[in-house]
Amino acid sequence: MVFELIRPAPLTEQKRSRDGCIYLYRAMKFIGWLPPKQGVLRYVYLTWTLMTFVWCTTYLPLGFLGSYMTQIKSFSPGEFLTSLQVCINAYGSSVKVAITYSMLWRLIKAKNILDQLDLRCTAMEEREKIHLVVARSNHAFLIFTFVYCGYAGSTYLSSVLSGRPPWQLYNPFIDWHDGTLKLWVASTLEYMVMSGAVLQDQLSDTYPLIYTLILRAHLDMLRERIRRLRSDENLSEAESYEELVKCVMDHKLILRYCAIIKPVISGTIFTQFLLIGLVLGLTLINVFFFSNIWTGIASFMFVISILLQTFPFCYTCNLIMEDCESLTHAIFQSNWVDASRRYKTTLLYFLQNVQQPIVFIAGGIFQISMSSNISVAKFAFSVITITKQMNIADKFKTD
Repeated sequence: MVFELIRPAPLTEQKRSRDGCIYLYRAMKFIGWLPPKQGVLRYVYLTWTLMTFVWCTTYLPLGFLGSYMTQIKSFSPGEFLTSLQVCINAYGSSVKVAITYSMLWRLIKAKNILDQLDLRCTAMEEREKIHLVVARSNHAFLIFTFVYCGYAGSTYLSSVLSGRPPWQLYNPFIDWHDGTLKLWVASTLEYMVMSGAVLQDQLSDTYPLIYTLILRAHLDMLRERIRRLRSDENLSEAESYEELVKCVMDHKLILRYCAIIKPVISGTIFTQFLLIGLVLGLTLINVFFFSNIWTGIASFMFVISILLQTFPFCYTCNLIMEDCESLTHAIFQSNWVDASRRYKTTLLYFLQNVQQPIVFIAGGIFQISMSSNISVAKFAFSVITITKQMNIADKFKTD
């Protein structure tokens, strides 16, 4: 079955929370981020890793700069904006890729904590929730893949069919002006480099969403365990207390999980927050003033890609804060009134800890939420307003 992992597996199969990262880690392995631990293949693989970083992370942003220095006069306004919007995003993408790759050990370590959390998921309804979040996480990665690849492919085809390379990266060896064949060769090489960079960017953009989707599933299961506390009449007071202690330990594991992934998320989302408004503004200017139908489609795909980089994750962060609040309500509404003194003391300690919501901070400055995301994205409209008031678009067309 094609894309089998996007459908919830039957309960007869044993799925783990880490299986929600399968597509993510397959892409990491393909792009050169997960080398074998030993043997000759490790060094062959590291050569591939070096190539992807040289071409996709280093050459791509420098290639834009080189083209501006050598052939800026040959750009039309629409071509320049198409190139500039991707250029700015490429520099941000290189920073995000460097942060994600350097802290990849944190994401791998977080999967080990998920394995510990899974040990508590023995009930049938809990296993069903794990199967659902595994399918949802892999499905989300697949959606990102289609959108990101759609942008690269649509830009490639629309530009070549219009008689120009898609991004006009600096290439001292092939002059695309020398006939149709060289145009296709230069454009295809650009497309290959951009495809690698798009995949790297996708990895940096999807891991926060996938890891937090799995986090929400475990918060939901913890909430249900809290609601069941002291509801089973067959359990003694001591056994009920043990169940409460297990819930406290589950919450501590969840906090450990968050503490491990927070530094990675902080750097990548902060970088994206700095760029999203400007990149969206340039793209919308290109769409409104300079695009034809084909470049408009490519720019539209680029806008969707930019919005996907932050909006789904920021929305998930809002939901996580709501989940934490519902945990507090579940503790307070649980059956504790006639419990022992020891039980109530532990429950009070648990309540105090749960009242501190799980919050992700971008760069130690911005709280990651829908409101902060909308605030930085609104800069795009400021860019458009400035462009219209100063008649920059008309001046570009005149020149």
